[in-house]
Amino acid sequence: MSLKIVSEALPNTFEFETSALIKASGFREYDARWWFGHPGSAEPPELNLVGVQALGMGLGTLIRRLGAGPDIVTGHDFRSYSLAIKLALVSGLMAAGARVRDIGLALSPMAYFAQFALDTPSVAMVTASHNENGWSGVKMGAARPLTFGPEEMSALKAIVLAGDFDLVGGGSYDFVADFRKIYLDDLTRDKRIARKLKVVAACGNGTAGAFAPEALERIGCEVIPLDVELDHRFPNYNPNPEDMKMLHAIRDKVLETGADVGLGFDGDGDRCGVVDNEGNEIFADKVGVMLARDIARLHPGSTFVVDVKSTGLFNTDAALRADGAVTDYWKTGHSYIKRRVAELGAIAGFEKSGHFFFNPPIGRGYDDGLITAIAICEMLDRSPKSSMADLYRDLPLTFGTPTMSPHCADELKYGVVERVVSDFQAMKHDGAIFAGQKIAELITVNGVRVVAEDGTWGLVRASSNKPELVVVVESPVSSERRRQMFEAVDAVLRRSPEVGAYNQTF
Repeated sequence: MSLKIVSEALPNTFEFETSALIKASGFREYDARWWFGHPGSAEPPELNLVGVQALGMGLGTLIRRLGAGPDIVTGHDFRSYSLAIKLALVSGLMAAGARVRDIGLALSPMAYFAQFALDTPSVAMVTASHNENGWSGVKMGAARPLTFGPEEMSALKAIVLAGDFDLVGGGSYDFVADFRKIYLDDLTRDKRIARKLKVVAACGNGTAGAFAPEALERIGCEVIPLDVELDHRFPNYNPNPEDMKMLHAIRDKVLETGADVGLGFDGDGDRCGVVDNEGNEIFADKVGVMLARDIARLHPGSTFVVDVKSTGLFNTDAALRADGAVTDYWKTGHSYIKRRVAELGAIAGFEKSGHFFFNPPIGRGYDDGLITAIAICEMLDRSPKSSMADLYRDLPLTFGTPTMSPHCADELKYGVVERVVSDFQAMKHDGAIFAGQKIAELITVNGVRVVAEDGTWGLVRASSNKPELVVVVESPVSSERRRQMFEAVDAVLRRSPEVGAYNQTF
């Protein structure tokens, strides 16, 4: 089969119906993400269903070339177009000889679990995660529990854009009925808390609404549902536990009901956000420190992996040091952290975005927001005299920001970050004063994290899945120093006219 691959095509035209529209920029660092559009959207699409077929042909070709064999799990999230995209993907996979096991409507971690439960090496989960309505994409892997990194994504991009498909035929399709029950049974097996916890479960009308409340009830929680009805319009807020609008909604419900904790899940259920019983919105990196403390007490000498957006407390916290914990700071991105956790044999990995990865005995190495939620409830169960707010207060005080994302086109963002890194390197070399102090350290494993003499730091990196940059700031000193660092970092960014407005600030 010969497909014409194009980067632009307008809907309601002959070319749109007969060509594979698949914009090159949608092949991102560790997954694929495109603007698919929806009825009424003015922005031109970057992908059509013929393009999705081409993606399936490319993926089916790649997994064979990687030596993973033809077997692959697929599922889709709850959006108006996700089922159609999945079926187009399946048709392409089958043309390339793939044997497809379809688990239906699913969370991303449910698809990862299916790789183990169905003994199937590869996965293709159709989801745009927390992106706004109109986005779609695919999270892929061929070596459980890992997902693709830059090398595999570059290979896939080359195959698809060149139409270099091995269309061997012989594919098959098998729908796996009732896999939701199998997943929930495994998730909650031998998980039962003694403490009576009242928990707000917020799902932003995303896919997690069909899973999270039941999982929490099964382990013994009293669940207060918030926006758990599936509605792909996302009428209240985007299902994104980094989004302050979602966190504020959880806070309000916690305070209204007197809940012990509020837990928020993103669109495909692989992330979890937390609000404590006093309404404090706890950024995920601080939740990670709390969980690391709990895990290190049970497993002294544990190794943890955290991303460069995360708090410096993982290195400085006295409680973690006392239990012999070791922390490795690594690249942001669920695929990078997952891979690093596996490489180091770490017991857990934490991302500021809320992707948490647990190796045995807690998990299987992939990110699952429901495993995270259960781990938080178990932590509270093991601390019967402490509230979530008490555990939060027990952390050393730092002043952090949410993840802030100024707009920057996909084609330009990496060049902007390169210039920013060069600017900081020149300042450090010259001994310049930045944000009131000399630069003590530059961490350039992923963008640049500039650290001042007093430990205040600011991070700039390119978003891996949207046309944005990512900015995070933290100070162990004061909110004033946090503000000073942010303004100094932003001033460097504003040297590049390609950098637009922030999605949120503090």
